[in-house]
Amino acid sequence: MESRVGFLDSLAVPGVAERTSETDLIRAAQRGDAGAFDELVRAHDHNVLRMAYNLLRSEEDARDVYQEAFLRVFRNLPNFRFDSSFSTWLYRIVSNLCLDHLRKRKVRHEETSTFEGHAGEVDRLQFIPEQRADVDPERRFESAQVSSRIQDVLGDLSPRERLVFEMRHYQGLRLKAIGQALGVTEEAAKNCLFRATQKMRAALGDFV
Repeated sequence: MESRVGFLDSLAVPGVAERTSETDLIRAAQRGDAGAFDELVRAHDHNVLRMAYNLLRSEEDARDVYQEAFLRVFRNLPNFRFDSSFSTWLYRIVSNLCLDHLRKRKVRHEETSTFEGHAGEVDRLQFIPEQRADVDPERRFESAQVSSRIQDVLGDLSPRERLVFEMRHYQGLRLKAIGQALGVTEEAAKNCLFRATQKMRAALGDFV
């Protein structure tokens, strides 16, 4: 999977001197320095793409979100006023785009256990760690069942519950950061995570 897309590559300027801080990069990019913007993208592109993929479980949708997110950053960066960290602002853009995709998918019931990859159809469950189940066929079977149940439950969560659950357990973000990214309080993010976790525990009752 490519780490960046065409419209971002076109902004790159070779030989840009290394800058001392992200704030310097942002201010330079706001002044129209394409090289500074490219460095900002390089600093965050992997996390954005990983977050989008973890949330959407679709390579195509993740790439769409990735491209749209950085396009919105490019368009709106002149209005960034440092009221929050750049990463929080960026995650808010990515989160909103992912929520839109999840809501549309919920309506169309398009969530499946597979997606189309470069080499053909791929089972997304293979990306969930099996915790050394390979050494024990019985445990491997149980792990596959757990993975399948987890995906079923994720599909049944509300878009916001899924987003919070994925950001906490797959991205490792703290509740405060999740709340800031979603534009809600830390307590609201905590309550949303609690609901998602309760549903997950209820669904996995036979395995825990």
